[in-house]
Amino acid sequence: MKKKTSKQALKKLPKRKATKQAEDIEDVDATKAVKEILPILDSAAAAATPRKLKPKEKLHYVNSREFEEEIRAYYKTGDVSVKLGESITKIAHGLSYAPNFINYSYKDDMIGDAIVKMFSALRNKKFKLDSGFSPFSYFTTIAFHAFINRIKKEKKHHTCITEYKEKVYTDLMLNPDIVGENAHIYTEPTDDNYNSTGE
Repeated sequence: MKKKTSKQALKKLPKRKATKQAEDIEDVDATKAVKEILPILDSAAAAATPRKLKPKEKLHYVNSREFEEEIRAYYKTGDVSVKLGESITKIAHGLSYAPNFINYSYKDDMIGDAIVKMFSALRNKKFKLDSGFSPFSYFTTIAFHAFINRIKKEKKHHTCITEYKEKVYTDLMLNPDIVGENAHIYTEPTDDNYNSTGE
């Protein structure tokens, strides 16, 4: 490619500098420009992307080997260490951020149920140390089932309340004498011609 002077670059310069810098302004070879710009773009992109956290820096990370050693120590002594308690609570809190559990309003109840279930499994020595299974996955499964059970309980409770409201509403509609003579239940009109003034 031949190098040519750029007319657009000359137009942008002030008139007194245009004559002096006219020889310096030339179109640059495309491959040379790409080679010069790519390292700059790569460093800017690297600075813009957040740094990935190592597993030990994550907030709810539980090391499976250390967790198994804590369980082994608990089975021997019967004393729950602080690290063992933290690991169990980290498992419950970490699972609560899963996409299928994050938006429930009773998430704290779910976490509490999971912690209670995991501690009861630990106290009853349900996890077999020499089975070859990961203690992290075992206790995560317990927490998962505790979450599911809490969701079922809350849905059942919500269904009971809804049915009770509907029953009371229909009783008041059919028998207004139950509450008194002046008891009225307002229902929105379904007629399309009815406007807000009542006409």
